[in-house]
Amino acid sequence: MTYKSVTLKRGKEKSLERLHPWVFSGAIATAEETIEEGDLVTVYAHDGTLIGNGHSQIGSIAVRMLTFDDTAIDEAFYQKRLLNAYRMRQSLGLQREDNNAFRLVHGEGDFLPGLVVDIYGPTAVMQAHSPGMHFARDIIAQALTRLPGNVVHNVYYKSETTLPYKAHLDPVNDYIIGGMETDEALENGLRFHVDWLKGQKTGFFVDQRENRRLLEHYSKGRKVLNMFCYTGGFSVYALRGGAELVHSVDSSAKAVRLTEDNVALNFDATGVKHEAFAEDAFKFLDNMDKDAYDLVVLDPPAFAKHQSALRNALIGYRRLNAKALEKMPSGSILFTFSCSQAVNKEQFRLAVFSAAAQTRRKVRILHQLTQPADHPISIYHPEGEYLKGLVLYVE
Repeated sequence: MTYKSVTLKRGKEKSLERLHPWVFSGAIATAEETIEEGDLVTVYAHDGTLIGNGHSQIGSIAVRMLTFDDTAIDEAFYQKRLLNAYRMRQSLGLQREDNNAFRLVHGEGDFLPGLVVDIYGPTAVMQAHSPGMHFARDIIAQALTRLPGNVVHNVYYKSETTLPYKAHLDPVNDYIIGGMETDEALENGLRFHVDWLKGQKTGFFVDQRENRRLLEHYSKGRKVLNMFCYTGGFSVYALRGGAELVHSVDSSAKAVRLTEDNVALNFDATGVKHEAFAEDAFKFLDNMDKDAYDLVVLDPPAFAKHQSALRNALIGYRRLNAKALEKMPSGSILFTFSCSQAVNKEQFRLAVFSAAAQTRRKVRILHQLTQPADHPISIYHPEGEYLKGLVLYVE
């Protein structure tokens, strides 16, 4: 296999020596003219020292490093990385009789930058976020089916919205291996329909698994409002936790239907005090009665997907949390989240602090939340920490 070559400017190898997996375009001194999107490249320091191999791409991140030595990027490479990722998930106890939904590959956190793989029962849903991973999709799919215990029967490729549009790759969402067996997955003993064909991301937000279980602990006897409910994960956990009532809100009528289906999948319709509303979140909060809910979940989609949107995102988080806080009775609990990678923990906490100060409520932090262990953060790539959450006690 032929690798193109990239040579860095003097001093620009320092971050790679610290095993950071990105080469920025401004760090490159020379590169072969024939390099195209997704090519395998070998990166050299200015003095010709080999640094490692990776995938090239157009943009500010010019190379995503896969190795920091001369290891070949071939079928054996992917098999080994996937096996290591799977063994870590096994050590976490995520594959059990009551749980078969988890993230198997989390990009840089599993030393496979540009690749995400979520497992839902016998199906792996694969997303490429780089052209290089797109071109390797068939090799990766085959490697997934060779994991121990025959854990993966089907591989669905879903990258139409995740690859850079300038690459002109025209990916098609479809099964690479197998087909539809079931759209049901188990999470901590609860059943969920997962729509990987048309749903957001890979079809389900497995990153909130442990936070949903924490919410279940606080739900008994409470009136719960789940904003931006999507598939109703928090709602289903709240109902199992003994909530007095649960209301789910999402601007998408399809999401509301999926939430109702997931509630019905787990509970007898009689006696379940759940209702779902297809409505804009800010409008719903404006119109809802004061003291109507004493446990509120705010889990919005990313307000800032890029650094340029940071200021408006922080304003959005402040407004959203203020609207909820001003309507909640004393003794309430607020679960509030940001999944915007461009917003760091301190910025999100400051936005929530500003909302609390604006509403003049007494607020205490009970828990500071993050992504679960199957969404690991490489110690060399702190940018991989994207999910931030606070659980607040409101007086």
